[in-house]
Amino acid sequence: MDDFFTVIKERHSYRGSFADKAVPRQDLEKIIDAGLSAPSGKNEQTTEFVVIDDPLLLHQIGQMHSMQAMHQAKAMIICIIDKDPEPVYHGYSFQVEDCSAAVENMFLALTALGYASVWIDGWLRLEGRAEKIAEIIGLPRGKQVRVLLPVGISRDTVPRLKKKSFERRAWFNRYHGENEKGHAAREND
Repeated sequence: MDDFFTVIKERHSYRGSFADKAVPRQDLEKIIDAGLSAPSGKNEQTTEFVVIDDPLLLHQIGQMHSMQAMHQAKAMIICIIDKDPEPVYHGYSFQVEDCSAAVENMFLALTALGYASVWIDGWLRLEGRAEKIAEIIGLPRGKQVRVLLPVGISRDTVPRLKKKSFERRAWFNRYHGENEKGHAAREND
């Protein structure tokens, strides 16, 4: 997909079966480069990545989750941040935001290259899963697994979930002000 806005519209979370086709490292490098190109607070560039393409490691991590995408992924991208990040601006750290921006860039790159994935975050925080994965990949104690992306070529066509309209989520000049047609938004919309 060459058109940027088409890529944005086509991006979706995929939890289904993956085709039995490897993800070439050159594609994985392009995807990671997209993540590395994301903006970061104070340009600290804090998010780091481990790319898993070893079948034994994929199996070991994949078996921790019941989702097909985790069991059949041909690669996984693990996004890493500091456990106790240093403040970079008036006492604030932006590592979670930096990681999120990197993940979104990688999602767009995945879509543009014809791959699918799902953003796995909350699941990692339960039952010590992030810590188990950190141990598997040899992560130093001061680092944490924040997001995991299973990667592959989708086997199934999944209907895209409809997004709420502009009029329901965006306005000009004030909350619930004018929508894109220049009309005042309805309060109960």
